[in-house]
Amino acid sequence: MSKILVIDDEIKLRDLLARIIGLEGYDVIVADTFKAGLKKLELHQFDAVLCDVKLPDGNGVDLVKVIKGKFPLTEVILLTAYGNIPDGVQAIKNGAFDYITKADDNNRIIPLISRAVEKVALNKRIVSLEQKVAQKYSFDAIISKSKSISFAIELAKKVSPTDTSVLLSGETGTGKEVFSQAIHQASLRKEKPFVALNCSAFSKDLLESEMFGYRIGAFTGAVREKKGLFEEADGGTLFLDEVAEMAIDLQAKLLRVIETGEFFKVGNSVPTKVNVRIIAATNRNLQTEIANQHFRSDLFYRLAVFQISLPALRERLADLEPLVHHFITLFSAKTNKRIDIIEPEYLEALKQHEWNGNIRELKNVIERSVILCNDIITFSSLPSEFQTNQITKSSDKILSAFDLA
Repeated sequence: MSKILVIDDEIKLRDLLARIIGLEGYDVIVADTFKAGLKKLELHQFDAVLCDVKLPDGNGVDLVKVIKGKFPLTEVILLTAYGNIPDGVQAIKNGAFDYITKADDNNRIIPLISRAVEKVALNKRIVSLEQKVAQKYSFDAIISKSKSISFAIELAKKVSPTDTSVLLSGETGTGKEVFSQAIHQASLRKEKPFVALNCSAFSKDLLESEMFGYRIGAFTGAVREKKGLFEEADGGTLFLDEVAEMAIDLQAKLLRVIETGEFFKVGNSVPTKVNVRIIAATNRNLQTEIANQHFRSDLFYRLAVFQISLPALRERLADLEPLVHHFITLFSAKTNKRIDIIEPEYLEALKQHEWNGNIRELKNVIERSVILCNDIITFSSLPSEFQTNQITKSSDKILSAFDLA
């Protein structure tokens, strides 16, 4: 039930408003002064406050600013006996939901409260979703029992609050995008967009259009202006995955944006200014790419101001079992199953695997097993290559006992 606070020093009007609002199904609490109203706000969580402008110990217009400062999700509706434009303007500037005149606007009170309560409910959902996103992409969400991944996390935490460019290196599937999201969420840019672009997913011309956008008529089919991802990420973070796949001449344009904070849309001669933090990622050795003239050395040094190497899963086996349990919990929830037991043979087979696809491969394997199993994750739910490898290794161990050579 939504809770409403009525602040008015006129007892008859205050009680009348409380009764009318209560009959609509709201939980109503009353106060007669500025000070008493603030005490009630400290004790209860209100969705809306209905407040008189003229109070014995203060002004409702000023109270709005105090309430919105301490309780930003609470909406305030001001009541006045004699409405005037300057007060109304200031009330709205201070964050009031509305400013209405007593008697003349009585019929508006209940609809206004209803709309205010709806707005509060929507804002609460938004805040809840933002908190879930922040939690999902925080460093705390990264499973890190092994020293190698813990070291990478510590480095990432130190660079997060800065605007420094970051280069994440590591094999495919080691969690480079997860790290980039965590760095963004721990930065001062977390309220601004995080935009991800896989550079290997586009041809050179399409990648340029995706990055920088284009103006109308820039090429055949450009019937409207398009924002590039640099513009979409303005104020926030742009994650460039597989940056080594970018064509060498496009690398020069990327370098210009990093150095000057401006770029040219395709077909435009006027530069566009942006404020974007770059986090790049690659599964290649960029020093080798530079030696082979596939990557610009000047771009490398701008991207690799702070470089973090992410270990392969086979280098962080201490995290394997916790990751298995994490993914089982995740996919059990998605498939409405309860799985409490994992066969020892299953875990042993996972530990013996090479994991060339790293965490991404592990996630896919666990999802398959959860789909196939009920209650117990069994060895037989593994893909055939896991079972073949395990049988072969077991045979090798048996034969070695009779190896007399």
